[in-house]
Amino acid sequence: MTFEQIIERLEKQANPDNVEGMARYGIAEIKAYGLNAPALREMAREIGRDQSMARRLWRKRTHETRILTTLLADPVQTTEADIDRWVSDLRNWAICDALCMNLLWQLPFAHEKALELSAREEEFEKRAGFALIATLALKDKRASDDEIARFLPIIEREAGDERNFVKKAVNWALRQIGKRSRPLNEQAVELAERLRKSEAPAARWVGADAWRELTGEKVQERLRR
Repeated sequence: MTFEQIIERLEKQANPDNVEGMARYGIAEIKAYGLNAPALREMAREIGRDQSMARRLWRKRTHETRILTTLLADPVQTTEADIDRWVSDLRNWAICDALCMNLLWQLPFAHEKALELSAREEEFEKRAGFALIATLALKDKRASDDEIARFLPIIEREAGDERNFVKKAVNWALRQIGKRSRPLNEQAVELAERLRKSEAPAARWVGADAWRELTGEKVQERLRR
């Protein structure tokens, strides 16, 4: 499928009603066609991995072409320069999270990139760091508990960030780490307890919300099994 054919298909399948719904969920910074995730994944399967196409689609600056980038990019061929360019363009949570969940966690330098991005100042670049931490805790089965645990001090350091999209990603990362294993659950719960007592409102929210889930019967039962 050529670039022109991809754009033609997106235009034919455009759904203005979905675009309005996306805007209500904070996905309105760039042009969108209104295609849903299953439709985009089907297109990505038809196209296959294609690094050159992934780079070109990102430059198109639409919601769907950038989601396709995250699905088409080859983790082996994706460079740190690619990631820095794409992360610097992030303007909404949906593309940010798709980039992390579909691509970034598979990169050989993913753990180091998560540490770097979590220290960034720009809202969605920092969110990408914590979305990547959450995804690594969920998907990187090769990582040891110790490798995942080194993200906990980063969470504690940044938990006071009041910006909504950062705060929610920090919370997500803490909860996901705490659901990975029994030892990590114990460490995450300890951190959540400290954060609940913080003077910073954002940190208190992060800690209280994570503590509720991580000490809840559903998580504890799964960890016992």
